[in-house]
Amino acid sequence: MKKFILSAIAVSMVASPLAATAASAGQYQPQQRHETVVRHQPGRTTIVQRDYHQSRPQYRNNYRNDWRRGERFDYRQARNYRVINDYRGRHLKAPPRGYRYVQSGNDALLVGISSGVIAAILAGALR
Repeated sequence: MKKFILSAIAVSMVASPLAATAASAGQYQPQQRHETVVRHQPGRTTIVQRDYHQSRPQYRNNYRNDWRRGERFDYRQARNYRVINDYRGRHLKAPPRGYRYVQSGNDALLVGISSGVIAAILAGALR
């Protein structure tokens, strides 16, 4: 029984990386583009064939508009992300200690500096 269990563990350890690579191999296929250019010059015609392989995957916009209090703020998902330093010029109150204002689209978010948790949302405050 002991040999059977040890052999089952050994087989699963060998098979799991192979199964993971087979599953991840089908996820990303680089986009290919084929282009043929024909140039006509007096006395000569040149045909150039090009194959383009796009090495980076295409990502769509992952911007968010629906921020909520208590969520962690991720600047990569914010549209038009900026840290607001001149809160007086934007007619905002001074942020409490440990917080700062951040722009996401037309909204001003009060975000904790160390934690990144959203404390308040001022929708449409910035235009």
